[in-house]
Amino acid sequence: MSERVIVNIDDGVADVCLNRPDKLNALDIPMFDGLVETGRKLAGDRALRAVVLSGEGRAFCAGLDFGSFAALTDQNASGRNLLDREDGATANYAQMAAHVWTQIPVPVIAAVHGVAFGGGLQIALAADIRFVTSDAQLSVMEIKWGLIPDMTGTQTLRHLVRLDVAKELTFTGRVMSGKQAVELGLATHVSERPHDEAKTLAREIAEKSPDAIRAGKLLLNASRLTSVEEGLRLEESIQLTLIGKPNQIEAVQANLEKRAPVFKDPEPDR
Repeated sequence: MSERVIVNIDDGVADVCLNRPDKLNALDIPMFDGLVETGRKLAGDRALRAVVLSGEGRAFCAGLDFGSFAALTDQNASGRNLLDREDGATANYAQMAAHVWTQIPVPVIAAVHGVAFGGGLQIALAADIRFVTSDAQLSVMEIKWGLIPDMTGTQTLRHLVRLDVAKELTFTGRVMSGKQAVELGLATHVSERPHDEAKTLAREIAEKSPDAIRAGKLLLNASRLTSVEEGLRLEESIQLTLIGKPNQIEAVQANLEKRAPVFKDPEPDR
C-alpha cells in the first residue's frame, strides 16, 4: 500500500487517511496511486462494513499539487498519465481517485477539516456521508486556474445541490465554511470532531446486516439515474435477494431474542 494513504481496519471499519501532511495532503502522482490502489483493494474486501476517509495533519486535501501539473497532459518519469483510461473504464485515472469511493460497496464517510479544495473537495463529495468542522474551508477551486472540476465533481455536485448553486460554485470558486457547506447540501453534518463522529457512525453501520447495507447503497446510487419504473423494479429485485437469506433471518431472530446479531460476510457477488 502507498505511503501516501494509510489504512487501518478494525472490526470491519476501514480508517483511511491521506498522509502527506507537509503538503496539506495535496494530490501528486503517488497520492493518486495510493487512493486508487486503496479504494480498489477495499472494494474487494467482503469483511468490510464501512470506510472512514480523512486527512492527516491540518487539512483533508488541498487539491492538486501543481508541481505535478504536467502529469495532466504529459507522462511523468514513471509513465503515469492522469488522463489514461483503462479499457472499458468509466473514469480516467485522475477521476478514479474520487470515483473509486463510489464503487466501494459499503458506506464511505468523509471526515473533513482544514481545507478541501478542488480535487480534494471532489474526493470528499464521492463519499456517501460527510462530517465537516464548522471552520473547514471548501471550494470548487478549479476556476482559479482557468479549469473546470474534472475529478467527477460535476457528477456529484448535480445530485447534491440545485443546478444554479452548482453553477455559482463552479463559476466563482468561492470558499465556503463547513457550516455553509451543510446549509447548501454539500456536507451532511457539522462536527468539531469529524473523525471521531465519522468512526462512531461507521461502527453503528457495521452492526447492521452487511447484505442490507450493501444493497441499500447499490439501490440508492442507482436511483439517481433511473426512471421511477426502473427504480421500483430494481427495488423489488434487490429486496428479493435479501428476503430469507441467512443475514436477513439473523436480523429478525436477533430482534425477537433481544440480542446483538451475528452476521456473516456477504457472498462474493454482493
